[in-house]
Amino acid sequence: MYRQGDELKLANRPEWGVGTVQKVEFVTRDGRKDQRAWVRFPSVGVKTILAGAADAELVNRDGSLDDQEHTFAARELAHDSGWIGQIAKRQPEEAMTSLPPETNDPFAPVRVRLQRTFDLYRFNERGGSLVDWAVAQTGLDDPLARFNRNQLEEFFRQWSRGRDEQLRTLMQEARRNREPVDDLMKQADPTARHALQECQGRF
Repeated sequence: MYRQGDELKLANRPEWGVGTVQKVEFVTRDGRKDQRAWVRFPSVGVKTILAGAADAELVNRDGSLDDQEHTFAARELAHDSGWIGQIAKRQPEEAMTSLPPETNDPFAPVRVRLQRTFDLYRFNERGGSLVDWAVAQTGLDDPLARFNRNQLEEFFRQWSRGRDEQLRTLMQEARRNREPVDDLMKQADPTARHALQECQGRF
């Protein structure tokens, strides 16, 4: 599962070095879903590869395996056939409205989860920000090829309600544990601070 900006190396072409994915499109090959990716390598320029056929290792910038399993595209590719796949395609709401798993990782400190949740407030419904959110949420280069703008706006409203609820829950946990988080609040996006002001009476 490749996304624009991912870095990968090919086992049979190590001399090409680590390439950066420039563009991705979904294709059907031998009746199964696959991806065609345009990858720019430092020594040979842009090459086109098929994800299912390429012996490629996907790495991010710190060298660890990249994990995008929470995105809509990843879920759709994982269930590309059978009745489970058909249900997944008819019901995209769960993938489109769920928060990134790192915001509610029970093993992460509350400050870390809170910071990750604050980071989500960079998205809004206006113009390019909605598309940026949809790219991050779907894992697709062009989410408007799969959903229309009205659908994306409705998904975003549901997602943002979950984001606000997650923020309230984390703030309550921080207060219960007497965790100092005022510095995070001061640095937060104004939208996040507004969401906190609306629920101050709950803390």
